[in-house]
Amino acid sequence: MEIPILQDIVIILGLSIVIILVFQKLKLPAILGFLLAGIIAGPHAFNLISSQHEVELLSEIGIIFLLFVIGIELSLKGLASIKKIIFLGGGLQVGGTIVITAAISYFIGLPMNTSIFLGFLFSLSSTAIVLKLLQERGEISTPHGKIGLGILIFQDIIVVPMMLFTPLLAGETPNIISTIMIMALKILLVLVIVYILARFVAPKIFGWVVKTKNQELFILTVVVFCFGVAWLTSTVGLSLALGAFFAGLIISESDYSHQATANVLPFREIFISFFFISVGTLLNLEFFFNNLLNIFLLVIGVILLKMLIVGFTVLILKYPVRTIFLALFSLFQVGEFSLLLSGVGKDNGIIPENIYQYFLAISIITMGVTPFLISSAPRITYAILKAPIPAAVRKRLENIKKSSQAEEEFSEENLHDHLVLIGYGVNGTNISKAARKAEIPYVIIDANPESFEKAKKNKEPIIFGDATNTTILKHAHVQEARVIVIAISDPGATKKMLSSIRQFTQTATIIVRTKYVKEMEDVLRLGADEVIPEEFETSIEIFTRVLKKYLVPFDEIQEFINQIRSSDYELLTSMKKSPHSPALQHLNIPNREIVTLKVQRDNHQIVGKSIQESGIGKNYRVTLMAIQRDRKYLTEISPETIIQQGDLLYLFGHPNNINHLNNLLSF
Repeated sequence: MEIPILQDIVIILGLSIVIILVFQKLKLPAILGFLLAGIIAGPHAFNLISSQHEVELLSEIGIIFLLFVIGIELSLKGLASIKKIIFLGGGLQVGGTIVITAAISYFIGLPMNTSIFLGFLFSLSSTAIVLKLLQERGEISTPHGKIGLGILIFQDIIVVPMMLFTPLLAGETPNIISTIMIMALKILLVLVIVYILARFVAPKIFGWVVKTKNQELFILTVVVFCFGVAWLTSTVGLSLALGAFFAGLIISESDYSHQATANVLPFREIFISFFFISVGTLLNLEFFFNNLLNIFLLVIGVILLKMLIVGFTVLILKYPVRTIFLALFSLFQVGEFSLLLSGVGKDNGIIPENIYQYFLAISIITMGVTPFLISSAPRITYAILKAPIPAAVRKRLENIKKSSQAEEEFSEENLHDHLVLIGYGVNGTNISKAARKAEIPYVIIDANPESFEKAKKNKEPIIFGDATNTTILKHAHVQEARVIVIAISDPGATKKMLSSIRQFTQTATIIVRTKYVKEMEDVLRLGADEVIPEEFETSIEIFTRVLKKYLVPFDEIQEFINQIRSSDYELLTSMKKSPHSPALQHLNIPNREIVTLKVQRDNHQIVGKSIQESGIGKNYRVTLMAIQRDRKYLTEISPETIIQQGDLLYLFGHPNNINHLNNLLSF
């Protein structure tokens, strides 16, 4: 039996693959590829799609998943923190666009109802495109990201009253005031239900599901929450996308939000492509080419108008100049809900066919240029701020720029040069205790519910999730980590983690715990820098106790252990370690370490002496690379540099020589 929608999916996704492969070579955004695929497959070009309505339904699912992920990344507290942006900023942007657009349209001769309706259409921006791009760039939590999110949320809410008001513009006379009042009560009821689900229901349900350790059940629960709340909001007249956003907020209050995001992302990427394809299918190519100049001028006018209003709105919100420019370069396009609303207006006879096609062309072009302007926004903003201006204004702008940068830095997660610890078993617990005592910043990843609950009770910085998933690794900022420790007992998962981690960073040191010696070779080949096999460590511990019973001096036993470990267990095996990357061979020097030693003891042979007088290099055969003193770093080391008590010395040398020096400097 032939299924038309299946044929359409194969055609449009196959066409998308070809186009996006070409676009990747040209370094063009994938969004443009999907729009072009829709135009080619649409009824006004090659007419390859026979189930247009079903494709639009799939695109709606994509928007649902997009808003769901955005909701997860926020929280009810995070949403409350931008309430001023949502209501004041969103109100100014939408209201200002409607008033100015309606005035211009009426001035050029359009009817009043059409002019107001065009104001509705142009006041809305693209939630799907803007939030997707900001999320990919990691800018959702920045000031301009929060401004964009807040204004887009207001637009998603206000589209419902716009739809209610559309029949009135068409000449029908329902009791619009009573309808809006009923709608407000319904919205209030939905918010109450969302709060109850977030605080009391979702955490318990997800707690029960996670304890089953069944990944399929977890994914199913996430999807049911997403679609369930979306369905709830749609029953009271709100958009499905807004309901999905509420569902994300509900799950964001649980401890399992990161894993939920990781599971939903593949669905989002598939279905959101249908949205951009469905938008492309609407464009009438004949009309487009016949009116190309007019469309081009209208596009410029719409972009400048929306940028002006967004800039004025952000200025009223008292944000610095840099944030104003970054925000206005994000919200200038026409949105997907405008396309939905335009269909309602067309059905009610408010906008004629020619204006509808002008609107579609403007919408698609502004959506198409959005990726370019958002990616170029920092460079354009920098150029504007560096433009020749009077000295007094220059000084003021520099101060504003500093405050802007400080504000954005404050909003970023403070994970840099840290330790990522994967697994919170016995070894993971001990490593975290040592890291805390040494004041090393660290974050833990674990997907075991018992270990997760244990870590939460111990107030550890832990992320619930599967560390083989790149989304979870991004949340842990592995690309900025100095050391990553994999302390789990699953060799298959360990290999997957190594492959995923090396996609993000080639500089972090990865230390892996394995159970058996036979696992070492594969682990080293996949990118591990150091491997600690339990078999070897057990052998070392047993042999240490044997030597003690034979009354071998402790110093000799310790030296023997150091030799084994510093040579990567070569005394216990013939296997030799090969670096994971030729580019990093210089970081794996046999029998040498880079360490830091604290000068605690006032040793008269070293403290207060110059490096030459102390004989560190000659007597102890180590190289002093830098000194940390009173939170300052001395990197230009000379033979005359004086060593002081309290200094932190950065040394390079053989472990035994470093230990010898450490005994002289420590208590």
